[in-house]
Amino acid sequence: MTATRAYEVAVRAQAALGEGPTWDAAAGRLLWIDILGSRVHTYDPVSGRRTVRGTDQHVGAVKPRAGGGLVLNLRDGVALLDDDGTFRWLHRDPVPGRRANDAAVAPDGALWAGTMRYDEAPGGGTLSRITGDGTVEPVLGDVTVSNGTGWSPDGRLMYYIDTPTRRIDVFDHADGRVSDRRTLARVEDGAGFPDGLTVDADGCVWVALWDGAALRRYTPDGVLDRVIELPVPRVTACAFGGPDLTDLYVTTARVGLDAPHPLAGSLLVVPGAGKGLAQPAFAG
Repeated sequence: MTATRAYEVAVRAQAALGEGPTWDAAAGRLLWIDILGSRVHTYDPVSGRRTVRGTDQHVGAVKPRAGGGLVLNLRDGVALLDDDGTFRWLHRDPVPGRRANDAAVAPDGALWAGTMRYDEAPGGGTLSRITGDGTVEPVLGDVTVSNGTGWSPDGRLMYYIDTPTRRIDVFDHADGRVSDRRTLARVEDGAGFPDGLTVDADGCVWVALWDGAALRRYTPDGVLDRVIELPVPRVTACAFGGPDLTDLYVTTARVGLDAPHPLAGSLLVVPGAGKGLAQPAFAG
């Protein structure tokens, strides 16, 4: 196992709960969000251009759509935002005390969207599969903090994190269904909590550690083989981006910190961290 400190600051910001970095290949930009700030950010690493767009409610995830525009995992459901600013609900399901959290697009273009309760009550969250036509299929109930979700390069495995369990779980995946849940790895007590994840071209799983000030990479066999130490304790998620998908972008948070590090809430990047997988756009 190797441990390194090799980050740079991509966007200096003070996001309360920066999350969900996603490389939008068609637009050549990185998407990321501030959940509690209700903001969608974009960043073009070539030009340095940045945009910030507010949402009317807390936003748990944003992903590009195959036909242009964005899909948003919002507090009250999943919505579509067109390039011209047109907004419409694809699936609206408001539940008092519950909000959206992390989401990911599967190889078939479906959105796997997670939820959690604001008070993080055990079992108050869900994971659902939403197709481009708005069909919703419950996948997991009895979830506490639905977080990182991703697929192996061949699409036959799905990785998933329910943060308080401290586990990175793996399922068999076929035709939009999952089965045989088991543990790939567990983050030991005192090392933080697993949050967002991404899978690289080697099939290794990168995990952000909330209150762990680090990223970890686990092999497909669950062996910890790399740690990247970071200056902020609340590391929330990571994704490969850039034209060749070799730069690892990392979101961070400052919420709940009495004396946050100056970079808490910023978007960081680890240049040349590895090789990522091209992420599908939402088929809706």
